Amino acid sequence: MCGIFAVFGVADPQGFRTRALALSKRIRHRGPDWNGIKVAGNNVICHERLAIVGVDSGAQPLTNEDESVILTVNGEIYNHLKLRSKLQKSHNFKTHSDCEVILYLWEEFRETFINDLDGFFSFALYDSRTDEYLIARDPLGITTLYIGWRDSDGSTWVSSEMKTMNEDCDRIEAFPPGHFYSSKTKSFQQYYHPTWYDHPKLVVPDDAAMTRKQTPEEDEAMYRQLRESLERAVKKRLMSEVPFGVLLSGGLDSSLISAITVRTIERMREEEKQKKGKDISNGISTGDEDQDETAQALQAISMWPRLHSFSIGLPGAPDLKYARIVADFLGTAHHEYTYTFDEGLDAIPDVIYHLETYDVTTIRASTPMYLLSRRIKSMGVKMVLSGEGSDEIFGGYLYFHFAPDARQLHHECISRIQNLNKSDNLRANKSTMAWGLEGRVPFQDKAFLDVAMNVVPANHKLINQAPYFHNCEKFVIRKAFDTPENPYLPDNILWRQKEQFSDGVGYSWIDGLKDHAEKSVSDADLAGAGERFPHDTPTTKEAYYYRQIFEQYFPQKQCLATVMRWIPRRDWGCPEDPSGRAQKVHEKAYEKKE
Repeated sequence: MCGIFAVFGVADPQGFRTRALALSKRIRHRGPDWNGIKVAGNNVICHERLAIVGVDSGAQPLTNEDESVILTVNGEIYNHLKLRSKLQKSHNFKTHSDCEVILYLWEEFRETFINDLDGFFSFALYDSRTDEYLIARDPLGITTLYIGWRDSDGSTWVSSEMKTMNEDCDRIEAFPPGHFYSSKTKSFQQYYHPTWYDHPKLVVPDDAAMTRKQTPEEDEAMYRQLRESLERAVKKRLMSEVPFGVLLSGGLDSSLISAITVRTIERMREEEKQKKGKDISNGISTGDEDQDETAQALQAISMWPRLHSFSIGLPGAPDLKYARIVADFLGTAHHEYTYTFDEGLDAIPDVIYHLETYDVTTIRASTPMYLLSRRIKSMGVKMVLSGEGSDEIFGGYLYFHFAPDARQLHHECISRIQNLNKSDNLRANKSTMAWGLEGRVPFQDKAFLDVAMNVVPANHKLINQAPYFHNCEKFVIRKAFDTPENPYLPDNILWRQKEQFSDGVGYSWIDGLKDHAEKSVSDADLAGAGERFPHDTPTTKEAYYYRQIFEQYFPQKQCLATVMRWIPRRDWGCPEDPSGRAQKVHEKAYEKKE
């Protein structure tokens, strides 16, 4: 990933150039390797680069052969070699960057190519021949992106983070995932619209379908599809030219991704032995997509042959214990870090500045991830795989135990997936990119999502309800990887109850934050919260404490529209506190504090 920043329609672009460089510098943490700027027409386009693919030749902004098209892009395009081979004209590629193909896809297919991109991305493209620009964001918003408008000159601003535009723009929005914005129409258009996204009845058509039980053969085929599609999603995300690792909390999701990564690396090494002699170093596809992915991934694996895993927590945290079990089982080179409560508390203002949110659960979980990312980057690692997205897809949060029926559970899953960009994806992206570390999330692969949402009936995700009476959350994905003859994970990991990251790093973390907020915010302050914060008024002292810090950095009213504050479903009987421990189904074994 990188940092992108562009302003379209500036009255004096050359005069604005210095200001643009200063604003772009505010997101240099996202791209510490290089920066670039282009001025074309009434537009200024900037880039802060984190080099992962095409390390030696992919400086941005990228341009086509005659420099009439300019591109600043953040992300990775996993199928870039396949897309190159589909171009109908001959093009002179200047770099080995996986993103350069976007320039020529635009030239040949205009905006219709966007849904063909397999990866995660935000980009802004300017075509000087037609004086038009195009902005787009990946389907689920894995990359962060904001768009703003300044009334004084009618300019349009776009950036990976809000801090480049909050002082200048009169309106700011989080750019909607799965959409593009064209200067031709001056409107957003949705390009990502799988059948399950807008039409849940296609998956849960009626009561009979919700209660119907699949045959054992149907179940086995479903588990196989889940397993194979997730393995495929992990493999394509190993595309890298720099050392990478895995985030390992010891929970189901990160442990599965770690296990699949270890197996995939072993399998790729074996495939490489059998397919010697096919060279893709010139960036041209061999025509074999598996072979292309294998060769690219092995470039990084050869630099750091043993997979490295990383975990963090307060001393004695549950996650540290279980992460060690997984690392020992998989044979990873494991790195375990601890932090004190005071170190976490001291980091919160920086976390809020980088995250650009005041949401309680996001800040709780982001702080240890922010601290861990700094440690990882200090080792020379630039990319990590993690497990974000699984809980939204499979109903994994503990409050899903209270879903009334399959239809409501399915609707809630869709809602949570569509809002990932303002919750877990925002946390994962900005916590890591604060230190120039890229996070990749296989569970959010488009093909895997189609299996999980179209092939898996919603009633498989219900907990302790007919017709299956599964006794734990995410049963279906656990069962898919329950292969006793060749286990992916130990049983006590595969069937471990959900532990939210902000809980798993140590129960005294959340308890300490609440205690600190209780001492820092008076009863009178909270009673007057509605007057001080009339929009999205905080209802707890902890929320009030974070809101104060947020508005120190982002006092402009237009910033508030970009934040989503999340609490569990109150209409399902859930408490307001988003902690997993606040849910009644949290196991008694987890109640002991450090």
